[in-house]
Amino acid sequence: MSAVDELLVRARRELGRRAGPREAAAVQRAGGLLVDIRYAQLRARDGTIPGSLIVERNELEWRLDPTSEHRAPEATHLDLPIVVICNEGYASTLAALSLRQLGLHRTTDLAGGFQSWRRAGLPIHTSTPAASSAAAPLSARG
Repeated sequence: MSAVDELLVRARRELGRRAGPREAAAVQRAGGLLVDIRYAQLRARDGTIPGSLIVERNELEWRLDPTSEHRAPEATHLDLPIVVICNEGYASTLAALSLRQLGLHRTTDLAGGFQSWRRAGLPIHTSTPAASSAAAPLSARG
């Protein structure tokens, strides 16, 4: 097993139960945050979850730490339920553990990531045809 696979196993053990798509939707309905850390090209290609907070992975800790001067307005307190979402549920595990280490103890991630949300048939917001140029292949961009 590679070192990063071992890290992922340890992180998932520490997180405990991860959220499924319907459980994540319930967290959002109850006032918790769904935090999408996927990069812009994936969001443009696949869409976003309505009401999710978009935070690039490299800014995550600063945006979600309620004590940070750079926090998002939604980052109100350490007891906030948070479900971190990446594309397939790998990077989100490590990101969720990082948020827990900041004191956001009710953080987990979405098992299977955005793709599991999509497979569950839950709502997705996609770009309008006028904005479809954002979904162009990377090789077609300047």
